[in-house]
Amino acid sequence: MQVEIQKDISLTPEDSIFLDMHSFYNIINIISGELQILEMMSGDERALQDCVDLCFRIKDGMSSRDSILEYAGSVEKHAAFIQDRLQEFLKSRPGLTDDPEVRESRANIDSVLDILRVRAGEIVNRLENPDKWEDHDLSRLMQNFLDVFSAIEKNSKGRYRFVYNLARQGPTDYFIHLNFQGTRQDSINMPPVLQDVMRDLVANARKYTEPGGKVLAGLYDDGKDIRFAVEDTGRGIPENEIENVVDFGVRGSNVQEKRTMGGGFGLTKAYSVVRQFGGRMWIDSAQDRGTRITLILPRP
Repeated sequence: MQVEIQKDISLTPEDSIFLDMHSFYNIINIISGELQILEMMSGDERALQDCVDLCFRIKDGMSSRDSILEYAGSVEKHAAFIQDRLQEFLKSRPGLTDDPEVRESRANIDSVLDILRVRAGEIVNRLENPDKWEDHDLSRLMQNFLDVFSAIEKNSKGRYRFVYNLARQGPTDYFIHLNFQGTRQDSINMPPVLQDVMRDLVANARKYTEPGGKVLAGLYDDGKDIRFAVEDTGRGIPENEIENVVDFGVRGSNVQEKRTMGGGFGLTKAYSVVRQFGGRMWIDSAQDRGTRITLILPRP
């Protein structure tokens, strides 16, 4: 059942900040979780407490525009501190250095910190120019998504893989297809926040699709509108709940038991951005048959 979302949603200033930052918060949660795993493996559950505390201080401190700009502008310093402390932690515990799980956690932290650096720069740019449209290099845009999938795969600890060729898909692999095109061969002009929305929606599609499923996403600029669509073979949304899943913090009743890093904000953010730029949004879904989300933003 396809529904065009046209309802009004009520957001407090705090809700709006949370929507803009929730994917950044999720990254912080992943880093702090990996740090705590390393602490448990070392037998000293406070060995990296200063790094864990830093993660929560950043997350809790990003509660206003000024504090967000301050913390986002200092991410490089904070990331370097965490990496230096990790090096000290492992150097003082040589027995952990060759442990495959420790190496995996360390590699995961490094890759997620790289993503954190990129996101921090995007946040600063968005807050300083919230309504701006700018050029995005298509190859760089694609690589950003591949980096995110790589980090998600590492964080799965071997539970699943992402493959980009259907012939390579195994029973626990996700098949991912991404296609970004515009009127120009190498770049597309769009609001920077749209990239964040796209990542959230693609991540949601994966989250609510079991391994062995498919996630397809496309971005297209026809010179008049920017169109984005993402489709999955996941759990879907009960038909009578489709319009309500854009409300703040609301998820479908069929996924309430699913443990996630987020809290049901991806669709709210997407709809909020669509309204900000005078666009339209459709959700086409049926329970146990997957979901397709379509966004259209008219060019100014």
